[in-house]
Amino acid sequence: MSDFPSISDIIKKPASLPQTAGGQTKRASAKKSGNSKPADVFEQKMVQIADKEKEEQTAEKATLFGLPYIDLVGFPVSSDALKAIPQETAEALKAGCFYLSGDQIRLAAMAPSAEIEAIQTNLAAQHHAQAQLYIISEKSFQHLMKLYATLPIIKPVSKDIVITDDDLNKYQVGLNNLDSLKDKFTSVSISDILTLMIASALKLKSSDMHVEAEEKGIAVRYRIDGVLHDIAALPKEQWKRFISRIKLLAALKLNVTDRPQDGRVTLQLASGNLDVRVSTMPTIHGESVVMRILHSGSKGVTFDELGLRGDAFNRLKREVERPNGMIITTGPTGSGKTTTLYAILRTLNKPGVKIITLEDPIEIKMEGINQSQVDASRDYTFAKGLRSILRQDPDICMVGEIRDLETAEISIQASLTGHLMLSTIHTNSASGTIPRLLSMGVKPFLLAPSLNSVIGQRLVRRICEACIEVDKLDPEKSAFVEKAMNDLPPEEKKNVNLGKLVFYKGKGCEVCSGLGYKGRIGIYEIFTMNKEIEAVILSGQMSEYAIQEIAVKNGMVTMVQDGILKALDKITTVEEVFRVTE
Repeated sequence: MSDFPSISDIIKKPASLPQTAGGQTKRASAKKSGNSKPADVFEQKMVQIADKEKEEQTAEKATLFGLPYIDLVGFPVSSDALKAIPQETAEALKAGCFYLSGDQIRLAAMAPSAEIEAIQTNLAAQHHAQAQLYIISEKSFQHLMKLYATLPIIKPVSKDIVITDDDLNKYQVGLNNLDSLKDKFTSVSISDILTLMIASALKLKSSDMHVEAEEKGIAVRYRIDGVLHDIAALPKEQWKRFISRIKLLAALKLNVTDRPQDGRVTLQLASGNLDVRVSTMPTIHGESVVMRILHSGSKGVTFDELGLRGDAFNRLKREVERPNGMIITTGPTGSGKTTTLYAILRTLNKPGVKIITLEDPIEIKMEGINQSQVDASRDYTFAKGLRSILRQDPDICMVGEIRDLETAEISIQASLTGHLMLSTIHTNSASGTIPRLLSMGVKPFLLAPSLNSVIGQRLVRRICEACIEVDKLDPEKSAFVEKAMNDLPPEEKKNVNLGKLVFYKGKGCEVCSGLGYKGRIGIYEIFTMNKEIEAVILSGQMSEYAIQEIAVKNGMVTMVQDGILKALDKITTVEEVFRVTE
């Protein structure tokens, strides 16, 4: 039987048809004579037989997959069903939705996959319905794709995740430490892992959730109070379904795995909506996913709650109240610079004052302030955005970061023409800000009169008040602490009993999930512009160490000293101060 050609082979080989004596096929001869009807009927019949054969093969394939088969040609597909899956996603996965009504959803695909299963799970949860997958042929799939042309252009939008109080309570009950969370991850289904991840992150006050593909598994880690903690290890085979579900919710392209993508998901909580920023990046074993929780609706930190103390608080308060000039915060990523700027903006946000910000991205939305987000893909940069801001007649401007000479020069010019400018820059200390700006190409004679104050900062973890106990330092740390305290400015030194320095730590309890810390606070060093610093800038013979010496001589408390003073006040530990500064 294998010697006989298939129907498909017959159609592909029209030359095998009977020939006339002149070498022409009978079909060609018939067409020449004008009698094309028999040949057309014959060809149509062969196509129909071939299509039927392919449909039968598809039905057999569906049986092997253990799924039902359907022929969609002629099936009435509603527009609501088509809209359930964007066309780009449908084309990439060779799948689509052909029925959506009430509590029933029907999906069709040429073959099952983890990505399609993730879509099936998501649609079922979104519509509170049962979703069934059917296997279809190439012809049915092409028919489904043609139907998209009848729809208006559909732009992909982020899907909201509805998490009820019952969902939160279900996964937060008994969650007392990180070990108990590891047990929960091993006992839930793949469709519930995302809900568990979000619920536990909110319970533990995590700022970021990291899901990383490794050679033999999936690592789940949370950043809690600035420190990453290993949470769970998931089986490698769950990776495709999990990453597809995340991408689907964040409106990312499922078929793009070789370049970074960014999206956003909205959580509909009982207390209000909560945004989660999703970032994916290709790695050697798969994609790495980071989900950052943005508490946009939270009250936020006020100026008084930043952790500034004594003379530093009074100095900065005076500079903030000035009508013009520049205030710059500096520090590495994650040191609280943006939080400090927002706290200052809350103080300045009053009737009669116009405030415009330029950010990347906008993490906290504030009433009464015009916030604009830069977009490099559309050539909307900090520099170009800042030029537009100044044409909007603002009183106060906040630029997320000074990254280049153009942004720096526009900011300086604005501060010299009656605007109060707030911004950040990446340096290791407050005294390193001026050399950094000069290395960009900023002119010294413009920088000196424009700069009001520079804030160097880090974030340290707070001791858990429920399990605080006395901490005994080793000789090396004790010697370092004593030297730092002896170098304090006279005004601060008189408030410290150098003969009796007592420090504390957290033992670890249920309140702090066994970590000994709960919450964070800033440690700072602040210097304001004076004639000595201005003279050094204009001389051109300036270094970070020279600025530091002048600032300390004029009463600046360094970050290390500020951290140790907070450790003496039972706020943080000496170990934390060393971790972020030394």
